[in-house]
Amino acid sequence: MKKTTLIILTLALILLSNCALNKNLNLIPAAEKWRIAEDYYNKNKFLKAAPYYEQIVLERNSIYTADAQFKLADSYFKAGKYADAVSEYQLLISLFPEHKDIASAQFMIGVAYYNIGLNPHYTQDETKRSIDAFQVFLDKYPRDKRRNEAYEYIQKCQKKLIEKNYLAGYIYYKIDDYSSALMYFDDIIALGNADQLELKSLYYSGNIYYYRKEIEKLFEVQEALREHFPDSKELNKIIKKIKKLNKKLQKE
Repeated sequence: MKKTTLIILTLALILLSNCALNKNLNLIPAAEKWRIAEDYYNKNKFLKAAPYYEQIVLERNSIYTADAQFKLADSYFKAGKYADAVSEYQLLISLFPEHKDIASAQFMIGVAYYNIGLNPHYTQDETKRSIDAFQVFLDKYPRDKRRNEAYEYIQKCQKKLIEKNYLAGYIYYKIDDYSSALMYFDDIIALGNADQLELKSLYYSGNIYYYRKEIEKLFEVQEALREHFPDSKELNKIIKKIKKLNKKLQKE
């Protein structure tokens, strides 16, 4: 009971403190808020700068409002609060579409989503949103100096999605759902990236064809490995499987 009371009192004090801060900020002129916010921002104290930028934004009638909206988003981004940053960048784009930093806002949305994104073992919703954001950036600002960087981010996102597909295929392979596994492996092989994911996809596809006794398909895997990965141990393993499967088929 005492612990519950203490928690309630602590939350009440935090609420009162925030209310007092907001009330005090309301009394400060916009120019002074801007000066204080910029001082914190330039000292890398981004979460201290954010409330001042936010108060300027809420006024809506200040000469600093649009710039404060961008700096508020930027403060959240630099503090690692990427989801909040995305919301504020999107608000800038919505409310101030002619702002000088509008291209930067769109670019940073893509970066923020990329930073939020989970590793390929998990869902890739944020990775897909990152790609979408960068595509919008490239469509709207094709001459921006960051276009090559945007392409690089898209490539990194696409690689994560490919790896996600490979992992899905591998899971199906391990549980002997070969048809589902091949769907994922085939998609990766079709890309022709000649990377480790293609090598593994070819190899496990070869194993499936071996188990299914599909000798012609196994030969196709061998030729693909010979073309793209001639020095790989996987090619040697597939060659051995072909010989072994030939012997089995001859006996049948």
